[in-house]
Amino acid sequence: MPADTTSCASLTGWGRTAPTAAARLVRPRSYEEAVTAVLTCGARGGIARGLGRAYGDAAQNAGGCVLDMTGMDRIRTIDAEAGVVSCDAGVSLHRLMEVLLPLGWFVPVTPGTRYVTVGGAIGADIHGKNHHVSGSFARHVLSLDLLTADGDVLAVPRGTELFDATAGGMGLTGVILGATVQFHPVETSLMSVDTERASGLDDLMARLADSDNRYRYSVAWIDLLARGTSMGRSVITRGEHAPRDALAGLAKRARRAPLAFRPGRLPPAPALFPGGLLGRTSVGLFNEFWYRRAPKSRAGELKAIPSFFHPLDGVPHWNRIYGRGGFVQYQFVIGYGHEDALHRVVRRISGRRCPSFLAVLKRFGTGDPGWLSFPVPGWTLALDIPANLPALGPFLDELDEEVAAAGGRVYLAKDSRLRPDLLAAMYPRVDEFRALRAELDPEGVFMSDLARRLDL
Repeated sequence: MPADTTSCASLTGWGRTAPTAAARLVRPRSYEEAVTAVLTCGARGGIARGLGRAYGDAAQNAGGCVLDMTGMDRIRTIDAEAGVVSCDAGVSLHRLMEVLLPLGWFVPVTPGTRYVTVGGAIGADIHGKNHHVSGSFARHVLSLDLLTADGDVLAVPRGTELFDATAGGMGLTGVILGATVQFHPVETSLMSVDTERASGLDDLMARLADSDNRYRYSVAWIDLLARGTSMGRSVITRGEHAPRDALAGLAKRARRAPLAFRPGRLPPAPALFPGGLLGRTSVGLFNEFWYRRAPKSRAGELKAIPSFFHPLDGVPHWNRIYGRGGFVQYQFVIGYGHEDALHRVVRRISGRRCPSFLAVLKRFGTGDPGWLSFPVPGWTLALDIPANLPALGPFLDELDEEVAAAGGRVYLAKDSRLRPDLLAAMYPRVDEFRALRAELDPEGVFMSDLARRLDL
């Protein structure tokens, strides 16, 4: 049976900015169908796409072919003793949690949504609240199957140059068809969570630097509208997987099924949400409420995995809340020793009064070997900004320059606007990446809007 093929009117990232139309959207269901799709993708090339959670233009290909990999969603083998899983690239982290959590295993790294595919997790080398302990996703991938431009399917083990170029390579070395991943053992599907408030940015950074090493997971929501002595005030949330004996005081149902995975769902956000509701006044009121309602200090609260890791997944299409114009998720990392640059950037965002209620600060640990992987040791800040904010582009360009001057970088999986002249300063191995691409794919078969914009 041939792969499903349709014309495609428009594709965007999760931020719903920079829409472009692909000539063909192909949905392969097997390795063989994926090979055929790549060999016939046409002059504008092709790019793989998962569940569309990259915020920018990484999984778009104007006028070309896009391979929808969600049709390849088989979990092939599970070693329940060792926690090693082999699966197709189109399997979502959500599906892996459904299957593996009852067996006592959890995904080694998860971002703020579980609706990403394994192929996307490798291509973007995703990170989570545990990077300071566990690194990014590719660190836990033992091997992957890669479809190259000439139609060959290569088994690529961890530790090779091709693996390191593919991890974080945004799908530009080939189509990831499958992977073997090591999972993390857990005793329950609950998290033991500690929460505390920080009065400002200095207080926040001191608390994180002092105690992050005692927790597997750590993140801080940060109020980027606060100014003066309150600039950077935050709510810090840290957690560990709860051991089974922590369930002693819970209801019998919870004790009887300690590994149950029951994510809730709320009604979807309306299709035409008024973007004006996310102005400075409304976001400022929300931030004030969110900061004040958080406990000054609370330890050992039990939370379900979805509410701790993926609270927004309970609201389908939550990206609509920014209105027709969509939003930019801007994420950067600045290395340790350059905290003054982080202070300057936060001060500029606060002074610009960017109405962001989804802003988080984390600490990264040791970087992973992916040539274009985003995490390096340092401080990473991510914030959502309505795309129709006046003069947003020039303002973010200025922040890019500040970040690059401090040796930092922005996250390509969330980008749709970075200037190409800053790329080499942010990613010093980009020329090696381009050289490997030229050798593997001299005709430029694998192509995306991001690749064209940044000359990757």
